[in-house]
Amino acid sequence: MLTLDQAIANQKYRIAQVNTQATGSVDLDRARQLFELGFIKGESVILLRKTMPGSDPMVVRIGTSTFALRKIEAMSIGVEIDQS
Repeated sequence: MLTLDQAIANQKYRIAQVNTQATGSVDLDRARQLFELGFIKGESVILLRKTMPGSDPMVVRIGTSTFALRKIEAMSIGVEIDQS
């Protein structure tokens, strides 16, 4: 499974999981913030572009909302290609 930071721009993905232990410790605040923004299992997400240098932050769209997402946050979101 890919994480959102590994996604290809303009490809439609579906969120498979939000991992709250991406940095080795439970980060409930990050999980809560992502949940409140709509990063929920089953939702569609599109990586619109990565900024330079270092691809941080990334511009993503979930539903009709567009966000700048830090790479550390994107690394905690597991995605799969949306076949629909």
